[in-house]
Amino acid sequence: MSTFWARRRVFVTGCTGLLGSWLSDRLIREGADVVGLVRDWVPQSNFFRLGLPDRMTLVRGDLVDYAVLERALSEYEIEAVFHTAAQTIVPIANKTPLPTFESNIKGTWNMLEAARRHPAVRRMVFSSSDKSYGTHEKLPYDETAELRACHPYDVSKACGDMLAVTYHRTYALPVAVSRCANLFGGGDLNFNRIVPGTIRSALLGERPIIRSDGTLVRDYFFVQDAVDGLLTLAQALDRPELHGEAFNFSSHHRRSVVEITQEILAAAGRPDLEPVIRNEATAEIPKQYLSSDKARRVLGWESRHTLADGLVETVQWYRDYLEGSKRAAAGSPVASGA
Repeated sequence: MSTFWARRRVFVTGCTGLLGSWLSDRLIREGADVVGLVRDWVPQSNFFRLGLPDRMTLVRGDLVDYAVLERALSEYEIEAVFHTAAQTIVPIANKTPLPTFESNIKGTWNMLEAARRHPAVRRMVFSSSDKSYGTHEKLPYDETAELRACHPYDVSKACGDMLAVTYHRTYALPVAVSRCANLFGGGDLNFNRIVPGTIRSALLGERPIIRSDGTLVRDYFFVQDAVDGLLTLAQALDRPELHGEAFNFSSHHRRSVVEITQEILAAAGRPDLEPVIRNEATAEIPKQYLSSDKARRVLGWESRHTLADGLVETVQWYRDYLEGSKRAAAGSPVASGA
């Protein structure tokens, strides 16, 4: 921990999500005055388990409502913005692309425009995705790779990348782009994703479901290391030469879906459970993983967790979560806290 964020006024979109909730918690622990944008109220989320509603200022609204964003930055005299909010579920984007485009593209240009109009904003990080790169034969992807997104979610994130660069080059906005590998960690309540879904199945003694054919290869990146990456990048934006730049963040934990499933089952103490492979997934990139050499070289950033360490912490979060849900269903009080 450092004193950099002490008393700084920070705006976090997506503060109820996986990355945003842990980022908000960390900023508060480091002394920042955090203001968060909240659309939906999800009492079982990590946002509540961390006690964040009582530790930060909340602005109710939606990214697509520009007036809400401008009011928040103005009234709370925001100095730094972390834009992590997005519709992140790929199957939903494929089935109903318009809400994804609204949130991820319009929401991003709204946030950039609001930041542009408030000169007090001295640093902004847009949280993009490795999906912006689309499909390339050369692996791992580095920041010189073209953005070749072609499916709805991927395109929505690539558009956000280009909008961020536009606002830097046209208006000198001090913004940078983070592209993280597949995030995992406690607090992801989308159980259709491989990590939380497999953990829940293991803890309930059920066979986990693999919706693809199991051969897709991805980077798996612990959320606490992603928080470190975003904070490191934001702090580095005192260096004007980094404005408009993109940075990959990954721990280089590359696994096929079958391999990560087996490692999750081992971390949960249920290696005996045999996955059910449904082979239903469509519009997926076969292999995708990142090089973080630029972040290490330019920012001095290094991930702190092994894959095994991250999975153990994540399994424990879901163990506590499921036990708390059982107590709540039985009418017993549920403990909460960081």
